[in-house]
Amino acid sequence: MPMTSACESDSTTRHAQLPPRSSERFACPRIVTTPHGEVVHTADGRELVMRDIEPGDIAAIQRCFKRLSPQDVRRRFMHAMSELPPSMAQRLCRIDPAMEAAYVLMDETVKPAELRGVGRIYVDEASNTAEFSVLVELEWTRIGLGALLMQRLVDESCRRGLSELWGYVLMENRPMLQLCKEIGFVAKMVPGEAGTAQISLALQ
Repeated sequence: MPMTSACESDSTTRHAQLPPRSSERFACPRIVTTPHGEVVHTADGRELVMRDIEPGDIAAIQRCFKRLSPQDVRRRFMHAMSELPPSMAQRLCRIDPAMEAAYVLMDETVKPAELRGVGRIYVDEASNTAEFSVLVELEWTRIGLGALLMQRLVDESCRRGLSELWGYVLMENRPMLQLCKEIGFVAKMVPGEAGTAQISLALQ
């Protein structure tokens, strides 16, 4: 996909479209829009609800963190963490809509509802760019949810008229690097940070 076309769409579609996944394990989830939100049906028959993050998600995001492996934590936060402090959980859920956007995938088939994935952007007004992050719980990976969240982040960045979407990814995180490569991100090593790449996608 040309780097200059990430925000382009034809008259038949409302969203910038990601390319097809390179493997069947990235089967695209099906989304049904209802009066109560967007219901996501995965290829293996599971159901999630995708919506904006809310202040009431603090407990769910803390429970999600406890289910993450040390490797998942390091890949998401770029360093080891044994727990998610309450102040950080509050900060992650109580966002500034003018400078951030965050979308969660909620599993409402269990009580209390559990957070299975989250994608977010942080806008840098000075550079008209945004940093992104995506996390999907291990047992919910390889069914297209990471690609779904990335699609939403690309769409939101385009809607805001941003010029670039970027993020830091550990080189060991091959699934994320492969997904971003398919979308059109360009990777470069971070000077002085062995094993870390900065990936970027031009939007305009």
